[in-house]
Amino acid sequence: MENMEIKNKNILVTGGAGFVGGHLVEELVKLKANVVVVDINLDKHSYLFTENLQKKSKVINLDICDYKKLLALIKKYKIEFIFHLAAQALVEEAYKNPKHTLDNNILSTINVLEAVRINPQIKGLVVASSDKAYGKLKVAKYSESSPLSGDHPYDTSKSVTDLLSTTYYKTYKIPVVVTRFGNIYGEGDLNFSRIIPGIMKSIIQNSELRIRSNGKYVRDYLYVKDVVNGYILLAENIGKVKGEAFNFGSDDTLTVLEVIKQVEKVLDKKINYKILNIAKNEIPYQSLDYSKIRKELGWKPKYTISKKIKDIYNWYKKLL
Repeated sequence: MENMEIKNKNILVTGGAGFVGGHLVEELVKLKANVVVVDINLDKHSYLFTENLQKKSKVINLDICDYKKLLALIKKYKIEFIFHLAAQALVEEAYKNPKHTLDNNILSTINVLEAVRINPQIKGLVVASSDKAYGKLKVAKYSESSPLSGDHPYDTSKSVTDLLSTTYYKTYKIPVVVTRFGNIYGEGDLNFSRIIPGIMKSIIQNSELRIRSNGKYVRDYLYVKDVVNGYILLAENIGKVKGEAFNFGSDDTLTVLEVIKQVEKVLDKKINYKILNIAKNEIPYQSLDYSKIRKELGWKPKYTISKKIKDIYNWYKKLL
């Protein structure tokens, strides 16, 4: 099967009430898929609920670390495709609580991969990994052939997620594809420890923005709709891309302080910030080479911070 039509397919999104999950559900609903969302945390402030997407999809409160329940759900809803986004996604939290993060991120991935292995009606699986899976490499741009060398709990949980996915493809030929992203931003990110939500909160509530790092760490900033377009493109081309990993990068490769300056300029507002310089095990420079997906599927980022920040600001203003 080379191409998959999303319309009318029974699609499971794990972590679908999360920030990226909500935007993915929105797009799948537009494409007329039958969407089933599972998440352990159904936050009423999340994008899924603020945009009323729970009315257009089937939302189930379930921990996919429970293998039997996951299998029962796949059977009940005759799932044909899975987007696996569920994870403990905060680097700081992983540092404080490594067992929880490793248990969660690794076990959930094993369960999903195993479910696909024993359910041949599932035509494909897109697994969300991260640029953190590469660990700390001494290169300017990370490419898909770079080694996976996480050495801290969150990074390692992502390296393992990646390796497990490849293992299941190589050994059992399951139709899985892995995605690795930089820093994703956009409407609906409720993690205020992250820079863009933090900036929004600081402007709207007129409070001090506390920056954990020295303000000089560089990341790719990728708008959430670009990410979702990438996921969908991979799903539609699963026959062609299975067994592979793809980087999704952006041309907004910026330091924290550069992000602050851009936002100040576009919104014409002053941001009151303080540099704490207390970040642990953060990687100073990370940027992803996305030429592979550009060449193979024609994906490239369409949005930039300066183009999107007004819309994002308006969303947070309603929320806060």
